[in-house]
Amino acid sequence: MSRSPVFVGCDLGTTGSKAAVVDESGTLLGEAHQEVPLSRPRPGWVEQDPLVIEASAHAVIGRALAVSGRAADVAAVAFSGQMSGIGAVDAELRPVTRYDSWLDTRCEPYIERMSEAAGRVVELAGCPPTYAHGPKILWWREQEPETFARIHRFVPIGSFVAARAAGLTGDEAFVDHTHLHFSNLADTRAGTWSAELLEAFGVPPEVLPRIVAPTEVVGEVTRATAEATGLPAGTPVAAGAGDTTAASLGAGAVLPGRAFDVAGTASVLAICLDDFHPDQERHTLMATRGIVPGTFLNLAFINGGGLAPPWFAGEVAGLEELEAPAAYDLLEALAAEVPPGSDGLLWYPHVQGRVLPPSPHARGAWVGLTAQHGRGHLYRAILEGVAFEYAEWARLAAAAGGGALTEARALGGGAASGLWNQIKADVLGIDWVPTVVPEAGVLGDALVAAAATGHAPDMVATIESWQSTREPVRPRPEAHEVYGRLQPAHRAMGDALDSVFDMIEGAR
Repeated sequence: MSRSPVFVGCDLGTTGSKAAVVDESGTLLGEAHQEVPLSRPRPGWVEQDPLVIEASAHAVIGRALAVSGRAADVAAVAFSGQMSGIGAVDAELRPVTRYDSWLDTRCEPYIERMSEAAGRVVELAGCPPTYAHGPKILWWREQEPETFARIHRFVPIGSFVAARAAGLTGDEAFVDHTHLHFSNLADTRAGTWSAELLEAFGVPPEVLPRIVAPTEVVGEVTRATAEATGLPAGTPVAAGAGDTTAASLGAGAVLPGRAFDVAGTASVLAICLDDFHPDQERHTLMATRGIVPGTFLNLAFINGGGLAPPWFAGEVAGLEELEAPAAYDLLEALAAEVPPGSDGLLWYPHVQGRVLPPSPHARGAWVGLTAQHGRGHLYRAILEGVAFEYAEWARLAAAAGGGALTEARALGGGAASGLWNQIKADVLGIDWVPTVVPEAGVLGDALVAAAATGHAPDMVATIESWQSTREPVRPRPEAHEVYGRLQPAHRAMGDALDSVFDMIEGAR
């Protein structure tokens, strides 16, 4: 008697790889994680060895399969990966360069060059020039011409590992359509490369891979990959998607008006839409295609948005001697006694620089500080600062043509904070709904694998059964009104501080 199929999802993150084996009911049967090193050979440079990332993917898949005991039943595998970094391969799909991480800032002069046409780039590709594929490709072309001459195709890391798992050649290299906005070179609505943008920036089209849907089967697991992973040879390999997009699928943010909040090191808000709506007002949101056909996402993130609470607990509040849960419980208790709006104290949350619009010198800041503000005020203002930023993004998505938000699905370490969920619900005026399955990325990958092989013809219905939610945190009208009066002040604070941060950097 044949057993039911299982699906393997593998997520290639910035600092580690994860894999999970998922059955037809969405149950995770086996999981594994392995850290991957970052290399910083020069100031501003952040690189990774793509073969090390590939090896980590093989290792975690093998371990997850071993835990599950279901290797023989695998029906398909899909990978997701960090999105705005880029690598390059030769005609045999061997690495020509190290993986140029999204954290790498060496391409900054080419961001400025592409920003001269930012309006058109946003209109077509959906994302302003930033630390992503387009400026990075220009850097390699201008700064390393001999290396550039050896590049057959540029590919993101998830596509690289998936293509090699299937034994593809450089001519068969691909990128799935959820990455297109980060290229700054695509017509994202159409799902094609933009001849206009390629010509404008002098990028030869032959260095770009073919574009596919995330659920397209790109090949089958080779014998060599089978030996390295434990996957059966011949297993279908789905194209996969970008990590944030896969996680939004795994969280269930698949209906227009539903958002996805990653309360992790990077604070991410992705809003599901039914059409392509680029942010032409402030060039803050990225507009991209979703995995479910006919869906799109508007998203933005605070680089290091989740770093401020632990920093405050240890360096400011002096609670480094307490274990993390106890420290946060104490701070949340203090912050809960502070009224909404923190008695006039605002926090600017871009402690690692602002990604969009690009402002690498931006930093965190409290504004409105008085001697009457205590630890509870300072901590609550940090939590409110992220929520205010989310509300600004929701406003921009609506202004670009998207509909009103109805709820947000929350996951990541910060999603365990009842106070933070309540603040976000109050600021945005919608339900904040923690998810039950925290590993939304690999869950989304597994669903892509299932859909690619006909096992999940309705991805929306499938994820609604796979991903359940906890009791929603509902907004309080009185608090929402207070936050609504403060929201314009938060927006004005960011505009005013940009020049201050630039002057501070210049003085250094």
